[in-house]
Amino acid sequence: MASGPQLGSAAPDFTLPGGVLSGETFERADYRLSSARGRSVVLAFYPGDNTSVCTKQLCSYSSGMEAFEGLDADVWGISPQGVDSHESFARALDLRMPLLADEGRETARAYGVSAPGIGVRRAVFLIGPDGVLRWKHVALLGATFQSLTTLTDRLSGIKDA
Repeated sequence: MASGPQLGSAAPDFTLPGGVLSGETFERADYRLSSARGRSVVLAFYPGDNTSVCTKQLCSYSSGMEAFEGLDADVWGISPQGVDSHESFARALDLRMPLLADEGRETARAYGVSAPGIGVRRAVFLIGPDGVLRWKHVALLGATFQSLTTLTDRLSGIKDA
């Protein structure tokens, strides 16, 4: 299995279709990692919309959006489902972060989290405002996820660096 980007190296750039719930509207757009320079980005790869652990994980991050905002960080959820699936998932749970569709799993492969059989491993990558990978966690089984507190602690370290 590919190990993906190493800490301290440039995070692989990508452009993926996605959308974000804004009030009643699901605003669709293309998301390019390099266009987020100047802010930290939390990339949360997850196996699938409407699954129990993914739902808990994304609801946790969504409820903590103010904490991420306070650290000048964006949170992007990435999974292999299409944008239509993401829209219904976001609407059902009032998720407040963009959900990106990596249907061909090219981005998952670039980050070393594409896995035969399960599709995509649950993983979190913290990318600094300079586009450099600062921290990552890749779950082997995916039954747990990195907490909001862990991520905000890691982000505040990046911001203070």
